[in-house]
Amino acid sequence: MTSGSATPVLLRGVSKRYGSNVAVDGLDLEVHQSEVFALLGPNGAGKTTTIEMCEGFLKPDSGSVEILGLDPVADNARLRERMGVMLQGGGGYPAARAGEMLRLVAAYSANPLDPDWLMNVLGLTEAARTTYRRLSGGQQQRLALACAVVGRPELVFLDEPTAGMDAHARIVVWDLIDGLRRDGVTIVLTTHQLTEAEQLADRLTIIDHGAAVATGTPAELMQRGAENQLRFSAPPKLDLSLLITALPEDYRAVEVTPGEYLVEGHVDPQVLATVTGWCARLDVLATGMRVEQRSLEDVFLDLTGRELRS
Repeated sequence: MTSGSATPVLLRGVSKRYGSNVAVDGLDLEVHQSEVFALLGPNGAGKTTTIEMCEGFLKPDSGSVEILGLDPVADNARLRERMGVMLQGGGGYPAARAGEMLRLVAAYSANPLDPDWLMNVLGLTEAARTTYRRLSGGQQQRLALACAVVGRPELVFLDEPTAGMDAHARIVVWDLIDGLRRDGVTIVLTTHQLTEAEQLADRLTIIDHGAAVATGTPAELMQRGAENQLRFSAPPKLDLSLLITALPEDYRAVEVTPGEYLVEGHVDPQVLATVTGWCARLDVLATGMRVEQRSLEDVFLDLTGRELRS
């Protein structure tokens, strides 16, 4: 492997076993430059094992893992200066003060961010002299995030970056992650908050039983299985016969509740024009016209049959 790879994270056919338990099963994964990539899956799906192989803490039993063009195990020392890692649970020194800990991590970098600025951005300034063990769970998470990014890494792995945070702190962290992306940093995160994945991720992969079951943008995944339904509101009890005649023969149009209409079939611009033309002939105005879209939670449950939980 050589450095300078255009693909920051590349996994091909990666498997990892613990005895008879297959944690990761022939996983392919590709993360693009300067994107936020979310790895989702139910408890025990293989997310943590996958991330730990990317970080160089575990070696795969088979397949290849390439991080920034390097082997994360054999070339770990070379990767450390280019990669930031936010461990689940923080990983801080219990007796160290928050400010001292961040400045220590910054000292290992040739061109770190200003620790005081970063503490201020993450709302930790008032806790700078507080020992790690006395920080709240949310403060520990924010300090762990600060330690992961203070060295200006090219690639950051964030494990549950907003766990234990209140709504305000979560938004602050989201803004920081978005800023890192704009600066060209590639970010791989795991999260148990589907709203967070929808808001932050450019692309995501859902894994179950160690294998990828879906990959795409949040919008792409939420549209799958719902692209054949067009819903709109109009005056109740309209004559649908003309609409049904105008649509292709395998389409269906019904009034599901008074004033709420559903057209089933592949929805494309021509179908939209047909529906609006029918409304014009009846001299009525259709409102709330939408191609039905599912939530990311709907997609997740359909694919895994399980809730996303810690």
